[in-house]
Amino acid sequence: MPSAARIYGGDGTANGHRRSTWSIALRHMKMIRLFAAVAALLTISCTQTGLPAPASVAAPATAAAQPEEPFVIAANPLAARAGQEVLARGGSAIDAAIAVQAMLSLVEPQSSGVGGGAFLTYYDGSSGKLTVYDGRETAPAQASPTMFLGPDGKPLGFRDAVVSGRATGVPGAVAMLALVHREHGALDWSSLFGAAERTAEEGFVISPRLGRFLEIPFPQLATPDAAAYFSGADGKRLATGDRIKNPEYAAFLKRLAAAGPDALYRGSTAAKIVAKTRSAPLEGRMTMADLAGYQPVKRDALCNPYQAYLVCVPPPPSSGVGLLQLLAMLEKTDIADRGPDDAQAWYLFAEASRLMYADRDQYVGDPAFASVPVQGLLEPSYVDSRVALIGDTAAASPPAAGTPPGAVQAAADRTMEPAGTSHFIVRDAQGNVVSITTTVESIFGSGRMVDGFFLNNQLTDFSFSPTDAKGNPAANAVAPGKRPRSSMTPTILLDSNGKFAGAIGSAGGNSILAYVGKSLVGAIDWKLSMQDALALPNLVARGPNFGGEVDEFAPGVVAGLAARGIELKPGQGEDSGVHAVMIRDGKVDGGFDPRREGVVLVGTDE
Repeated sequence: MPSAARIYGGDGTANGHRRSTWSIALRHMKMIRLFAAVAALLTISCTQTGLPAPASVAAPATAAAQPEEPFVIAANPLAARAGQEVLARGGSAIDAAIAVQAMLSLVEPQSSGVGGGAFLTYYDGSSGKLTVYDGRETAPAQASPTMFLGPDGKPLGFRDAVVSGRATGVPGAVAMLALVHREHGALDWSSLFGAAERTAEEGFVISPRLGRFLEIPFPQLATPDAAAYFSGADGKRLATGDRIKNPEYAAFLKRLAAAGPDALYRGSTAAKIVAKTRSAPLEGRMTMADLAGYQPVKRDALCNPYQAYLVCVPPPPSSGVGLLQLLAMLEKTDIADRGPDDAQAWYLFAEASRLMYADRDQYVGDPAFASVPVQGLLEPSYVDSRVALIGDTAAASPPAAGTPPGAVQAAADRTMEPAGTSHFIVRDAQGNVVSITTTVESIFGSGRMVDGFFLNNQLTDFSFSPTDAKGNPAANAVAPGKRPRSSMTPTILLDSNGKFAGAIGSAGGNSILAYVGKSLVGAIDWKLSMQDALALPNLVARGPNFGGEVDEFAPGVVAGLAARGIELKPGQGEDSGVHAVMIRDGKVDGGFDPRREGVVLVGTDE
């Protein structure tokens, strides 16, 4: 083990720091300081919501006199160590993030990869500026609103659509990472792929998590590409403990290192992607021009206060506004005075979640194509009106979407968003931080492979039905060049001085917002260590469904929920992938989701 690195284990022994309980007066004092710092926070480049616009711009903060303690938190140890090795060579946070993503594409192909997309929230350690980089996939120019309807005019079955050629959007992760690297990289792009290339050539041992997915009859694993890749010399499906090599991916990484993103968006790989997506069944509509023309988007972060922090997320087409709304509602309840053993606390979380999801599902989409009432969803009086709907017991019918200020009538959402994805966090010695959520959408994407990596099935994140019975358009309907709505919300927290205070994000499809919200409540409101907060049982309440880890709650919680009208059932909310960090008293309190194979690496090799 590297002498200068600390690895935090799942027992949380290195994460045990807990803050003392804050008094109400102290919390109010911190909020006053937070609002007083708003003028300086324009250096963070946030879109402030619920806060007055600053009248002037403060001078950028100076660089920290002492180097920050670097860390990498990721869902796979091989990926985390690839990033740590880059940091040890003097690489920046984005340099290390590129190495992490290249390795995840190989060792965690069920979740993310170079054939997918991502959102990245970046904190500049010298200026305090926050920038969101949108690498979400886009629909091809020949896409149509009815492309996921069958000949009978009804939506296609999801299992059919997910492995179809038309499921794949123009991948954005590589182009987005290249953009961030041009702006914030320290090492040459060509030097960042060595660990993943070597591992692909030499092979890696299939982990228990990947092996478990290989035992499940996902439709993607029945595709010819996936069946061949995961078969041994005897023709049998590989399993946990088997070694798998990927020379095609190694060769692609060599070209990607030498040629940059053109290795994916132009030339032979691009031609293969087009051919693969245009093959049956349900041929897609992607062209070489779609790939060559892909552009990542830089956006301002969307920020809102929560307790003593400013919580900053990507704006639409990310659903970060949903997370902010959930927190804003919870802050108006007494959940902070309760705890994880209290059924009423979980009841408040469930009901606020249902209200948030009703609004998110109705209104959030690509802002270039749909009017998203971001400010209205977070307007204090509107939040008050939603909180007022939380009664003593859960209503039999799920809550309807509200009408926030600025809302335009939209169709009820019918989007399916399965649980794939990965999240990781990197900080370098200069204090720069990357919080990134990355995905190929469903498990193993579309099941179709090119040059050793899986193609995404991201277009199935659109609503299959473009309108409702009245003709109202769905905010998340398919359109040429449009980015599908995403639940990915890589988050960064700032303290009252505008300095980095934490980062969090998760895998899990629609459930991401619940996973992240629960973890923040645990870490901030209930003063748990980050590892303990992530280990709290998951509860996902959306529409008529209440799912979660029924057997993991404290005694009496499930019965207490039932008495309040919530029948919690297993089967949803059990496969989160939250990775997070808080800076507490100057120390790194990092955590990884115990449901996955993550690791927290603090420090670098020497």
